[in-house]
Amino acid sequence: MSTDRKLRVATVITRFNGGGGRVALNGLLALPDGAYERALITGGVGMDSEPSTSGDVVLYGDEAVARAAAGDLTPDAHRAGMEVAQVGRLVPQISPRDDLAALRTLTRVLAEGRYDVVHTHSSKAGVIGRLAAARAGIPRIVHTWHGFPFNEFQSAARRTAYIRLERIAAKHTDAFLGVGSDTVTTALRLGLTTPERVRLTYPAVDVDAFATAPGSRAQARRALDLPLGVKVVGAVGRLQFQKGPEIFAKAMARLPDDVFGLWVGGGPMAGGLARLTARLGIADRMRWLGHRDDVAAVLPAFDLMAMPSRWEGLPCVLVEAIGAGIPLVATAVPSNQDLVLAGETGLLCAPEDPAGLAAAVTAMLDDPAAADRMAERARARVGPWFSPAHLGTVLDETYRGTSRRPRPRS
Repeated sequence: MSTDRKLRVATVITRFNGGGGRVALNGLLALPDGAYERALITGGVGMDSEPSTSGDVVLYGDEAVARAAAGDLTPDAHRAGMEVAQVGRLVPQISPRDDLAALRTLTRVLAEGRYDVVHTHSSKAGVIGRLAAARAGIPRIVHTWHGFPFNEFQSAARRTAYIRLERIAAKHTDAFLGVGSDTVTTALRLGLTTPERVRLTYPAVDVDAFATAPGSRAQARRALDLPLGVKVVGAVGRLQFQKGPEIFAKAMARLPDDVFGLWVGGGPMAGGLARLTARLGIADRMRWLGHRDDVAAVLPAFDLMAMPSRWEGLPCVLVEAIGAGIPLVATAVPSNQDLVLAGETGLLCAPEDPAGLAAAVTAMLDDPAAADRMAERARARVGPWFSPAHLGTVLDETYRGTSRRPRPRS
């Protein structure tokens, strides 16, 4: 592929939100000026009608922005001058009818766009997007693994099916980026890629944007109307099974009455978590804040961040918390240990263990000097390779690289 001409690149992602969406957007924004024409193609999560009745609808430009879901980053991409489109049938849930329709529609959209590179993110868009790109004759196909759709909490049959789908899509992939070291090593162990086609990358976060100014802690706590003198344990993430919010609540119930819990993020478990909080008797000190666009303003209210995920790639929020100087407790799952080194840059605990999470939180809160030392070491560990600028360089090198998919183009 030519190294001196402007390339047309399309990023395909199902949900353009959360850490994965932010990494994708930061990468697009960091591509070298004048070297790329950038397009974003998202799923139809924000459309008014149900996916099965939305037809093969594709919305472009202002219409796609108007139909974006709450928290979606499509408006940011549109303001930055990117082409934006929303494919109505590309939805997160498994739906054979919608998935086949999405494959057909996305193939047409990519062929019409005459892109040089298609870069897919997320599990659903990763499989359908790569197959569509291959059918559309796209010269170079790139995929980012932010984590994998298969994990130890699934049945053997489902895990096997997901791995098989990844292997099929991998045959149509010229290059991979793996967020977190365990993501890369898992891919290699399972034979999903060959060594020359995969590169380790990290969440692209503007760490300096999360640095706290003097007085920001008090200001954040006043804005959240928190009682004076309480200790605050916080978490950020979507309210879904993967993130373990009910484990967080059960751990909070084991902590003293002067410890408050805050969770930033919305999702399908919201109603059940409100009921669980009431049953645990902690409704007066556990707050579910829902989706917020001002996470950087909320983080200073935390004395500690506790992430109870059952599985992860490497979440952006850990890097954001480190930038804000907040001590970390996280579950010992891939790839949290890239950042949270046990007893050095934070504490690790077992997943699905509220008692263990509560014990780790207690240890940190009872020894604030040790917690601060760990936070300082964590900040030193976040080097320039976590920056959007570095990701832009990685993407430029990957898009113009020479690695090739194993299946001949047809």
